[in-house]
Amino acid sequence: MQPWEKLSQNIEYNCGLFRILKYQSRSPQSHRQYPFWILSTHDWVNIVALTPDFHVMLVSQYRHGTEEISLEIPGGAIDPNDSTPQAAAQRELLEETGCQAQEWAQLGSVYPNPAIQNNRCFCFLALGVQKVSELHLDPSEELEVEVHPLIQIPNLITQGIIRHSLVIVAFYFLREFQRQHPEKITVMF
Repeated sequence: MQPWEKLSQNIEYNCGLFRILKYQSRSPQSHRQYPFWILSTHDWVNIVALTPDFHVMLVSQYRHGTEEISLEIPGGAIDPNDSTPQAAAQRELLEETGCQAQEWAQLGSVYPNPAIQNNRCFCFLALGVQKVSELHLDPSEELEVEVHPLIQIPNLITQGIIRHSLVIVAFYFLREFQRQHPEKITVMF
């Protein structure tokens, strides 16, 4: 496989949160040109936040895309003022749960949908999480913080209570982290 040659790029739509880009690209095999539309948006962070007794901080909120309540881990877009993805994760955790962590680790990163999106989602682990303040939500954010034992997470996923794909990926990364660092997470899940 060879990369396609991008011949042009135009912004078709810009709403601030995302832009729709139109690429005109040429196939390296057939040499034919085709249009492609890309959803360009901010990189994101997701945080698996564990309390000292291995409970997970989760947030429940209404999602307009699915028109349903979704149980998720804290997370959000990396803002221009965030110096690093970890700084964004620390900010998002504090805003959405009022918590800070004693220790941080990057679990991994994924491309949410490389067919049509150009952003990444960075997954972080926050250990030793403790509440230090009230929530600081955006004006349109409404969520409830829930705390669940880590050992219940696989059941919440298989029962379809946790359905957000990027949240499930974060728990996959957490399981791999636990295999490599069993001394950090002593509860099997």
